[in-house]
Parts: sequence; structure tokens; C-alpha cells
Amino acid sequence: MAGSGSVAVPILMYHAVGPDPAPAVLGLSVTPEAFAAQMEIVAGRGFTPLTTAALAAAWRTGGPLPARPLLVTFDDGYEGVHRYALPVLARHSFSSTVFVSTGWLPGPHATGGAPDTMLGWAQVRELADAGAEIGGHSHTHPQLDQLDARRLRFETLRCREIVAEETGTAPVSFAYPFGYSSRRVRRTVREAGFTQALAVGNARAGRHQGPYALERVTVRRSTGTEEFTRLVEGRALGRNFALDRAMTKGYAIVRRARGAVRGHWI
Repeated sequence: MAGSGSVAVPILMYHAVGPDPAPAVLGLSVTPEAFAAQMEIVAGRGFTPLTTAALAAAWRTGGPLPARPLLVTFDDGYEGVHRYALPVLARHSFSSTVFVSTGWLPGPHATGGAPDTMLGWAQVRELADAGAEIGGHSHTHPQLDQLDARRLRFETLRCREIVAEETGTAPVSFAYPFGYSSRRVRRTVREAGFTQALAVGNARAGRHQGPYALERVTVRRSTGTEEFTRLVEGRALGRNFALDRAMTKGYAIVRRARGAVRGHWI
């Protein structure tokens, strides 16, 4: 075990896992074979996957972490996480965090708009029973930093209420849809009862980022074995994600301008 304060942690951000996902999610998906191979790399290099809550708790308290901590996270709540990823995670006894957009999941809370086949609530409970942390990812997956205060509160609180109702455990971890946040969004997420939240950033996470702005690295359909190894080892992240970062900066300028016009960018 190692002290937690100065540890840089790779937080892997997955979306759909499946052989033939919908076109809308293809680029941010991985095949079942690729996911299995990537988890073999994680195991072979001595990483210990944790839940988001476990990492954040260690950083809050200064508690110990494994020598090579790592997080495996899934956004949105695609059905393939249960069908294809869960058996691989179970084989390695790996922890994970699944962030669900509650309105996208079929059932009594569905609002429509899901881009692909999503988890059912029985599958979410099975994931939780298998050791996955179930986190919040808003109710309808909007750009949270573009919402007024009333809608922002609804998206965060409703998501937390539904996850608590369906799983019996109120979620404590949140992931921002699209990775977009602002001080106002982070404050609202905290007020809704979440104790930590993940962005994107495409860099390794560190305690200095604060509990509501932890960065992740994106795993895509195009992520090959060598690139994945570099991602988990923290090598060449700047070069791999140079275009992503440039686009993110551009999007941030546009979103700030829109938010200023609407009077709620803070």
C-alpha cells in the first residue's frame, strides 16, 4: 500500500461495449474482445481497479491506496456493460463504476432519447451486487452548464433519487455528461448529495484537482493495444489527445458565451 496524496491515477472512461453498437455511439465504444484484452493489460501491469468512491475517500482522508490504483468507469448505462464487460471484470475481481443517465434506462423513469440499447434496472442491480459502484450521470444527459438553476437541480437530484430508489443505495459519485461543468454545476452536484464527480480532461487524476473535477482518459473504438498501454501508464497523453484538448477549449469558449447570454455561466 502507498500514501495517496501524490499518486496520479488513470481513470479509464468507457461508454458502450459491444460488437455492433448504434452509429451514434460507435466511436466511443469498444468491442468485447478489445475490452477483454485491455483488462488483461491492466492485470498484467499490476494495477488494482477501485471504485470512484474508494479513491475519493482515500484522498479525502489521506488513507492508503494500492501501489498502482486505477479506475474503470462506464458512462450512460449501455446494456453491453452487463452482457460483455461484467464477466471480464468478474474474472479479474476488478471493481468498476457505472454512471447511469436514469431517464435513458427503460422502465418507469424513462424519458426516451437513448442512443442505443440501455441497461434495465434489474441488470443495474446485478452489477451493484457484483461489486460495481452505481453512480449518477444526470437524468436526461443534457449539457449541464447550459441549464438554468431549476433544471440543473432537477437533473442532479432526480438522478440521485431514482438510483437510490432502484438500487437501495444513494449514489455518491457523479460524472458530468459530455464532461462539461462549471463552478455552478459543481456546486449543484455537491448540494445534491454527491461527494465526488468526474470530468474528462484526458489526463491522469490527482488529488490536487479537487473531488469535483477529477480527470479521466477516453478509451475509444480506435484505441489499439499499444495506445491503451500508454494510456494506463500515463505516457504521451498530451500527444494522443492534442486534438481533443484543442476542441474542448473551443467548445468551452462557445459554452461560456452562450451561458453569459442566458445569465447563468458562473
